[in-house]
Amino acid sequence: MTAIYRNSWIPDVFNDFLNTDNMPKANATAPAINVLETADEYIVELAAPGMHKGDFEINIDEDGDLRIKMEKKNTDNVDNKKAHYLRREFAYSHFEQTLILPDDVDKAKISAKVEDGVLTVNLPKVNKEEKKVSRHIEIG
Repeated sequence: MTAIYRNSWIPDVFNDFLNTDNMPKANATAPAINVLETADEYIVELAAPGMHKGDFEINIDEDGDLRIKMEKKNTDNVDNKKAHYLRREFAYSHFEQTLILPDDVDKAKISAKVEDGVLTVNLPKVNKEEKKVSRHIEIG
C-alpha cells in the first residue's frame, strides 16, 4: 500500500479554493460570450463560427432584457450521394441566451452584426447630460 502525504504547510482554506470539483461548469455546447464596457457603450460578443445573420434573432422582451436566439438548421449538403456521415459533431442546433440590460442602455439604438464567426451586439449608453444649475439658496 502506498502512503499519500498531504502538504501540511498549505492552509486548509486554500484546499477549498483550489478544489474546483464543486464549481459549476459552463455549458460546453453553448457558444462563449464576452461582454466589454467602454465609456460610450457595452459590447456583447458571441462566438458563432459558420453562422450567418439569418441564423440569429435578437430582440428585447417584455421585461426589457436582451434575448439572443441562434438556430442552425442541419442540412445534409453532401454533393456525392454515395457518401454519408459516419460521425457528425460540429453544429449548434439551437441556442438561446437572455441578458439583463443595465439601466443606462439606450434600447432604441442597439445594433448587431455578424463578422468572421462572431456576433457583435452594440449596446450604446444613454447620453446623460449634466445640467448646470445656478441658483441662490436662501438660508432659513
